[in-house]
Amino acid sequence: MSDATRRTFLAAAGTSAAAAAAVAAAPRASAAPSATAVTESSAPAGQRLVAYVDDPRSGRVVLMHGEDEVTIQDADLVRRLTRAARR
Repeated sequence: MSDATRRTFLAAAGTSAAAAAAVAAAPRASAAPSATAVTESSAPAGQRLVAYVDDPRSGRVVLMHGEDEVTIQDADLVRRLTRAARR
């Protein structure tokens, strides 16, 4: 696998993960008190947002955008992301 192909794969995976996170979080964004709101000014335009779940049992989600990384505790979001990933 060439470097360009790996980069393309990682970019597509990042975009898919961000889209899945956004879709899964949208209905309950106001119901997640432990989640920090990401405003337009804190998420630079054109940068990907990636949600990373290392251990679904922990309920922790690492959100990465640009060079920033935020860890939130949201077991319900982890359940919804896990369920969406199985589809």
